[in-house]
Order: sequence, then C-alpha cells, then structure tokens
Amino acid sequence: MYVYVLKSLKDNRFYVGMSEDIDRRLLEHNSRKTKSTKGYQPWIIIHKETYPDRITARKREKYLKSGYGKQWLKNKYN
Repeated sequence: MYVYVLKSLKDNRFYVGMSEDIDRRLLEHNSRKTKSTKGYQPWIIIHKETYPDRITARKREKYLKSGYGKQWLKNKYN
C-alpha cells in the first residue's frame, strides 16, 4: 500500500492519498475522475511511501493531512 503526495502544477497545492496502484491513481486524478482534484490538474507525484498494510498507510495519510503533516510537506517541497 502506498501513501502519496501530489502537487498541482496549476496552483502548487498538495493532495495526500493512498492507493495500491499510484500510477493508475495519478491517471484518475489527471483525467478529472476525482471530484476533489479535478479543477487543479495537471498533478505530479512528489512523494511516495510504501507500507505493509492499509491500517499503517492510513495512519500516515492522516498524519500528512494534519496540521503538522501539512507543515512538514510545505517545508520539504516548497
């Protein structure tokens, strides 16, 4: 299971998600199939992490979506 961070080339916003197939998921984001990201493409993957199971990946995804996680992403990728 992957946790990934996308960056919009349109306005530099981040999107954090998780998937077993991040290449397929990126295609979905860039083809306007995801409601929350459809107005901000194109997206690129800027960060990915691998986890052994969905529970561990979900904990990391929740952290990256938290205030501390967002700050970590801004410090690392802006």
